[in-house]
This record gives sequence, structure tokens and C-alpha cells, in this order.
Amino acid sequence: MTPKLSQPSQANGPTIVAAIPCLNTESFIGDVVSRARKYVDQVIVINDGSHDGTAKAAEAVGALVINHDRNRGYGEAVKACFEMAKANSVDILVTLDGDGQHNPDEIPKVVALILNDGADIVIGSRFLGNQTNMPRYRRLGIKLITFLFNFGSKVKVHDAQSGFRAYSKQALNTISATEAGMSISVETLIKARAYGLEIREVATSCQYHPSSSSMNPVTHGLMVILSVVRLRLKRLADGAVRRK
Repeated sequence: MTPKLSQPSQANGPTIVAAIPCLNTESFIGDVVSRARKYVDQVIVINDGSHDGTAKAAEAVGALVINHDRNRGYGEAVKACFEMAKANSVDILVTLDGDGQHNPDEIPKVVALILNDGADIVIGSRFLGNQTNMPRYRRLGIKLITFLFNFGSKVKVHDAQSGFRAYSKQALNTISATEAGMSISVETLIKARAYGLEIREVATSCQYHPSSSSMNPVTHGLMVILSVVRLRLKRLADGAVRRK
């Protein structure tokens, strides 16, 4: 059942919720939630089948936790974030990682482009500034994924794989995501671009921790690259059918 959120702190202001997909992030999640709570009306943690104390650590600092009975994948966790936001008529949904890579204190500047400039999706880009200790092999993989997203399109971004984002209500109600894995990050942008939603970026920092990821980066990268190619080809095929 979709959880019911508390009322916004300002009765006439927009409802802003931070949603954090998590898998075995007990060491980081308490700090991430505590800092994020300063900038949003509520923090939701989607505990995607963790085997450690992630859920208890998040609840202890005030997060509302949605528990998956097993690990369903990053995409399924993000879809749970979207469903929660739509069911509760959230005005702005912020997503960020629970492993300490993203800085919750940067939430205001990610949200600002929606509040002040009317953007639909704002990406916290790791490549607009120089504030990341990202390993070289990860940087190359993300650059390739972003190139595949940008190729042949007028709407381009610098970081198609960042999970630190803000979504407007318009974006949440327009995009229907289907991917179960990490490729959902690119899928949402491909669909947003197809619907003419405004995608913006802002420079954010990113701190990589050796213990923060349980996925093999090479396997992960190859899976996302193949998914991006598949999604782009499908979008081209759909467009060709509509033109007939």
C-alpha cells in the first residue's frame, strides 16, 4: 500500500519530498536522511531488500521506510518513489542515493530550477564542476552512456546517469518508467525528451566510497549501455511508426 505523507511545513507552499533508494547502506543512510530532512517536507527511504540495518537506521532519524521483501533492482525502487509521489500529489520529488555519494545540502539548488525557472527535470551533474573523486573507469563508462543518450538529439546533457535529480509534478504525471535496473535513469530522460519536457542541469559534488557499491561496475556499465541502445532504437522505431 502506498504510504500517506504528512502535510507540508508551509500550508500554501509546494510539497517537496526526498526519496532515497537503498540497498545495504546502514553505514551512510542515517547521515543522508538527517541532512536531507532540513530541506524537504518528508524523506522516504525505499529499502530494496537490504540484509543489514538500513531500515532501522533510516527510521531512527525520521525517515518513512518502504521495505521491499527482496532486492528488486534500482529501477523498481525508483518506480516506487514515483508511485508514492504521484499518489500523494507531491509537487517536487528529489531522488538521491543513500550511500553517501550525493550531498543532501545541495538539494536546494537542484530544486531551485523547478521552483524558479519552471524546469521539469533537474539533474545534479557530476561533470559540470570539478567536485568528484570518481574513479576513471566509472567516468569513462558514464561519459559513454551520456554520449549514447545525446547522439543525434538537440537536447543534450552532461550526466545522463546521475541519480541526484528533482522531478516536477508535470514530469511525474507524464513519464511512465518501465526499466527494472540502473537504466531507468536514462529511460526517464529519453521519455522526458520525447514529451518535450524541459531538462536542466546544475553542478553538484559527488563523493565515492569504496564500500558504497555492491555492484560490479563493469557488468553494471555494460548492462546500462546495452539498455540505452535498446531504448534509443525503440524510440526511433516508435517515431517511425507514428510518422507513417
